[in-house]
Amino acid sequence: MRTLRTFQLGRVEYQDGLSLMQLAGEAVRAGSPPETDYLFLLEHPPVVTLGRGADRRNVLAAPAWLERQGFEVHETDRGGDVTYHGPGQVVGYPVVDLSDRPDVRRYVAALEEAMIRTCEDHGIEAGRHPEHRGCWVGPRKIGAVGVHLSRWITSHGFAFNVRPDLGHFQAIVPCGIAEPGLGVTSLEAELVARGLPAPPTPQVEVALAGHVAEALGRERTVGVPELRTVSVVVVSRDGQVLLLRRSHDRGGFWQPVTGRIEPGEADEAAALRELREETALPGPVVSLSYRHAFALAPGVNRVQAGALVLAEEVAFATVVAGPTRPRLSEEHVEHAWCSPEEAVERIPFAGLRRAVRLAASLTGRATPP
Repeated sequence: MRTLRTFQLGRVEYQDGLSLMQLAGEAVRAGSPPETDYLFLLEHPPVVTLGRGADRRNVLAAPAWLERQGFEVHETDRGGDVTYHGPGQVVGYPVVDLSDRPDVRRYVAALEEAMIRTCEDHGIEAGRHPEHRGCWVGPRKIGAVGVHLSRWITSHGFAFNVRPDLGHFQAIVPCGIAEPGLGVTSLEAELVARGLPAPPTPQVEVALAGHVAEALGRERTVGVPELRTVSVVVVSRDGQVLLLRRSHDRGGFWQPVTGRIEPGEADEAAALRELREETALPGPVVSLSYRHAFALAPGVNRVQAGALVLAEEVAFATVVAGPTRPRLSEEHVEHAWCSPEEAVERIPFAGLRRAVRLAASLTGRATPP
């Protein structure tokens, strides 16, 4: 029996989710480790995604409105039409080798079954719709499915509504289904209507993971990110952002201050230490209330080359009077003070771009998502 290694990752930027699936797919295909598949359970910031068969007319909101609301828009290689992801919705990305049972319909039905059983765990009778894929509570869709397969390695997967803002679905025609009488619901909405409390999201994720493993015939194991890191955005009172360029052998890209959290070290203490080591600036640091997970890209994976390594990062900022010349560590070869917009353009990683936007807001500067 193959193993399904499951992760509950919390917040993951959509671009980082795509990279995560790609790197996990390479690991599954290479058999590293052997007989191991993955299930990543996570939440995205507000994002509208378009599948291969999507009709852009099913995005009802104007681009300017989506931008003001902080929505991203991404085209994807999954099947299906237009869908929405956002906080309060559990997105499941199974990266699974189906060569032992190469049947796409059976795989999609297994994902639907996992959501149906999760509803039943909480006293909600759910099932399938005769014409539309997904998990339904009567005429209301509570879970969507959209998958992609490459040489029988899966990516993308399902989205299960626990407690999202259901109003956000009005920005689209969900999955292209515009039939009168059909709608969208959530586990919280269904339970509240029955006078019952909604469970915490992590509890729902555990149920989903168990049912996905059972439906796919996998033995479930639990994984956690191997690495914990911090980022510190240095911003001046006039809104300039300090970026550091890593040395060529460390990737050569621009970034804010970043570094590992040592065992037993508090997040804020790690942020202060990294700030002093990489810039000689004294701090203090303030939390940006932003924590996210991602997979290390091959060019920056100094933990275990060639392996899938997940990290969880906590973001901080420090505000300085004005642009100053930092004292660089051996990790970096150059620094630059730039506008938040230019900083976002230079930084290659979605989570660090989000941290810059949040830090810029501390000085009254705002950058588009």
